[in-house]
Amino acid sequence: MSSPVRTIRPETTIEQAQIILFRYGHSGLSVVDQSDQLVGIISRRDLDLALHHGFSDAPVKAYMTRNLKTITPDTPLSDIEALMVTYDLGRLPVVENGQLVGIVTRTDVLRELYQEREKKRTRLRRRTAQLDMSVTNQSSENPLLSCLLPSIQEKLAPTLWHFLEQAATAAQERGWHLYLVGGAVRDLLLSSSSNTLLLQDLDLVVDGFHQSADVGAGVELANRLREIYPQAKLSIHGEFQTAALLWHKDPNLGSLWVDIATARTEFYPYPAANPEVEASSIRQDLYRRDFTINALAVRLTSPSEGELLDYFGGVLDLRSHQIKVLHSNSFIEDPTRIYRAVRFAVRLGFKIEARTQEYIRFAVESGIYERLREANHPAPALTTRLKAELKYILAAPYWKGAIQLLDHLKALKCLHSDLLLTDELEWQLRYLSRWLKILAPTEHLEHWLMRLEVLIASLNPTERVKIANYLQLPKDSIDRLQQLGTVEQEIQEQLSINLKKSEVVLLLRRYKLPTLIIIACRSHPENRQLIWSHITKWSKTQAPIDGNDLKKMGYKPSPEFKEILDRLLCATLDEEIKDRMAAEEFVRVNYPQMSAN
Repeated sequence: MSSPVRTIRPETTIEQAQIILFRYGHSGLSVVDQSDQLVGIISRRDLDLALHHGFSDAPVKAYMTRNLKTITPDTPLSDIEALMVTYDLGRLPVVENGQLVGIVTRTDVLRELYQEREKKRTRLRRRTAQLDMSVTNQSSENPLLSCLLPSIQEKLAPTLWHFLEQAATAAQERGWHLYLVGGAVRDLLLSSSSNTLLLQDLDLVVDGFHQSADVGAGVELANRLREIYPQAKLSIHGEFQTAALLWHKDPNLGSLWVDIATARTEFYPYPAANPEVEASSIRQDLYRRDFTINALAVRLTSPSEGELLDYFGGVLDLRSHQIKVLHSNSFIEDPTRIYRAVRFAVRLGFKIEARTQEYIRFAVESGIYERLREANHPAPALTTRLKAELKYILAAPYWKGAIQLLDHLKALKCLHSDLLLTDELEWQLRYLSRWLKILAPTEHLEHWLMRLEVLIASLNPTERVKIANYLQLPKDSIDRLQQLGTVEQEIQEQLSINLKKSEVVLLLRRYKLPTLIIIACRSHPENRQLIWSHITKWSKTQAPIDGNDLKKMGYKPSPEFKEILDRLLCATLDEEIKDRMAAEEFVRVNYPQMSAN
């Protein structure tokens, strides 16, 4: 059964009930009175008929079904199946001690029947394998559904497995189920059984099953685990009431981030908004996720510990090496999922399923992102998530493939409608990567940010700052993009003249290294070579003598010192002086009046 159950009052209007159905994706709603006694059920068809006849303001009690068939938590599956077939029922309320505690739908029954059949097939395969050892090699081709909990224990470091055991015990003591969900389950299923998996990011979900776990259950469990692991840092995230436990270079757990939340459902009130969240069941929690391969969960508590929950075919998609979105409007609600789809596809070596690609292209071509940006729609959460996804992609070793796939899907238009990966822009990014690779050991440069700046720099100058501000980039980046046109023109014009080395250095040393690198990537080969020489050689050139040497020669410190040192540097760069003796002579000849000797 699913629990808790979404309920409404008999006085709820038809229109309000339809909004609730739309919001949570249900096909029917249970109706309870003021004492929370079940009095009826209204289906989507009931609501559609009432709306068709113009009764949107009528109460649901006028249209709900009152002659109810109910079951208890102990009703056998065979009886549930018989009731549904006999009375053509799509759902059966679960009642215990007069209270509504859950609901079983036709889909639940089909899923359970299917899983029972698969379990029988698995048992048969194992028996056959024991009789004929040759079958063992064949059965090992599909290990994803067999021996899941022992397999997970084998793949995790003992300290991490012990942590999961402690978390499961703490949840069970409170009457809750605990699940390992999302990416950790995906990676465990994909990993080789011979290798220990180094997980640094875990998602745990608390489900209250018979007794509903309120929205603070995840925080309560996190606090209990903090008592067991006092070295962990506890962080609680506001309105969603999710908690995180963090370890940094811990001798046992290493650097580990564990998110703990109550099972919840969510609704996006408008595209790209922060979702509205309510406590719900594990099934609804998995239903709100992005892709089938991330909507997997393993139960850590008894009974049925080690059970794999796969409501959306995630295991099949793992086997097929494909990324499939759960909902057709998923990319309209949250465009960052497009970037997540690309990131997972490139990182895992998967393909984005054809229909999912269609949904991506439809979302981009709808123009919704451009309209939201131009209208300055209040969606700060979107920009935060989008920037985070860009950072993940552009900082990863697979960034090039990811950018190419984003361009293939026209998804760079999520940032700006004019942003395309032209041949010229692709070459600029390649030059940038070469430079960053060489300069990385000596210069502190944020590679992902510089790649993003090169992407943004390809836009019209008036649009660069808009996008930089929209993505909430650092002030240095915004200033650099704002001044890029002017600085670029000045440098290109000056370098087009046949300058001495010293003149190139005096020109370019006025600008910060990131600015010079971006301009070099966008320049023609001759100027690019001059900027490269400046960065790697000429800017590191030093005159044979410095200020201390001038004082030893009898020169008193004065504002003219800078002029002397600059002229010494220029003469050195232009090879007019090559050693200390020539430098001292150069100073005495050109600045005799300043000497105290």
